Amino acid sequence: MIQSFAAFEKKNLKVKRALLSVFDKTGIAELGQFLHEQGVELISTGGTAKTLIKAGLPVTSVDSLTGFPEMMDGRVKTLHPAIHGPLLSRPVVKSDMASLHALGYAPIELLVVNLYPFSETVAESPGFETCMENIDIGGPAMLRAAAKNVDHVCVLTSPEQYKKFQQEVTEHNGTVRYKYRLRMAQQAFQHTSIYDTAVAMYLSKEIKSGFPDVLNLQLRKFSPLRYGENPHQAAAVYGDQGEIIEVLHGKQLSYNNLLDVDAALNLFADFRYDDPTCAIIKHTLPCGVATRADLTQAWHAAFATDTISPFGGIVLVNESLDLPTAKAIDSIFTEIVVAPDFDNDALELLTQKANRRLVKIKNADLLTTSYSYRSIFGGLLCQQPDSVEIETKNFKVVTHLKPTEKQLSDMLFAWKVVKRVNSNAIVFGRDQQTLGIGSGQPSRLDSSEFAVLKAAKFDHDLKGAAVASDAFFPFRDGIDAIAKAGAGCVIQPGGSIRDQEVIDAANEHGLCMVFTGRRHFKH
Repeated sequence: MIQSFAAFEKKNLKVKRALLSVFDKTGIAELGQFLHEQGVELISTGGTAKTLIKAGLPVTSVDSLTGFPEMMDGRVKTLHPAIHGPLLSRPVVKSDMASLHALGYAPIELLVVNLYPFSETVAESPGFETCMENIDIGGPAMLRAAAKNVDHVCVLTSPEQYKKFQQEVTEHNGTVRYKYRLRMAQQAFQHTSIYDTAVAMYLSKEIKSGFPDVLNLQLRKFSPLRYGENPHQAAAVYGDQGEIIEVLHGKQLSYNNLLDVDAALNLFADFRYDDPTCAIIKHTLPCGVATRADLTQAWHAAFATDTISPFGGIVLVNESLDLPTAKAIDSIFTEIVVAPDFDNDALELLTQKANRRLVKIKNADLLTTSYSYRSIFGGLLCQQPDSVEIETKNFKVVTHLKPTEKQLSDMLFAWKVVKRVNSNAIVFGRDQQTLGIGSGQPSRLDSSEFAVLKAAKFDHDLKGAAVASDAFFPFRDGIDAIAKAGAGCVIQPGGSIRDQEVIDAANEHGLCMVFTGRRHFKH
């Protein structure tokens, strides 16, 4: 018997009876017509049955099979042995068929179900009771039963599957292959898993439980990628990237491109409502940022920070890209340009180079997320994103000298940039322009000295510049280094056991210093 059962598993399946019960009626009448032409008996419920009958198709109602009418306005209609028995029955098991026939039931070989729109309902914020009413019970139960019985049942969960199903049946003489059924069963369990996760996450937010005990992430594959960071690494991207950005021109974004675009979008979120701002990014790090009266001036100022690194980099602007700025960007090789929009003439110019990607920010509101994730050995790290607004009311001037309005403006600019620079991070800025950036060094002194060297390399005078540090200065040596370079003011979190030593050093050098009370580590 085991051998015959194994042989049957892989056989093609002839569909004789089908149960159709869908919330989304898209394409269901056409699918019903196809099944009817194949000689399949159609069983259906409520609104789906009405749709099929309106299309002129013969339909057997579920309540005629169960012998019970729908209860509680349709809350209970398919939770019955007359439905789950036929979905779970195995024709090769005699006892299954004996039980089925004793009750006057017959197998169901095809189930077509999609669920109440829970996530869509939650997105509309209609209130707790309405959301809970849109949790489907019977649908997931039927999907799980049919998918479990993949040897003898085919299951469809989306209107997008209907045409391929029809092709499958047509190409295989009115039958459905096991390989196809297995793929549909996998998608059915995936569908119910995503649904259950959405409900669990909604309830977690309702009870404000913070970080859940079990983290369920359900992300659809957005696209396969040619490769990962290097050609020998396979890769894919998951999520709703298509809701946030649109590639208007150029090849598909690569793994590394997506990391760079993510860095650009984080900077965009910080400078979204500022005056015209341009940022140039290379390997996820800003190598120049500037705010000016117009985008063209902003680009030239950002480029001036470091005139070497921008080649092959990513340019971000915070407003619609105009033609003069497009011409400036076009003067060097730029791999990606990211903007909330593109003027038509700018788009026409920039699309003349086939190997340049143009990325439009479709929905900046979706950049705000509840959590950020990072993979580590054996799992994930999860935290709130570092996207909080700057609260100057919590700033504390700790030196004898107080900052002027201009110094405070320069410090705030550098403080926003340093948040997106890898730790240890130091940013020199003046007149809303970066002058030197030090990142990722083993010590804060190293980063300070590196930023000074970068500024000197491109002939930037650091006299009076504002310096932002993502974390506290642990020793006075960092202050000594930036003061020697000519800095005029410093903004940093504070919080070191040697804060007083650092403050004394700033006073000695005639610097003003502000403590923010908030750190911006980015490892």
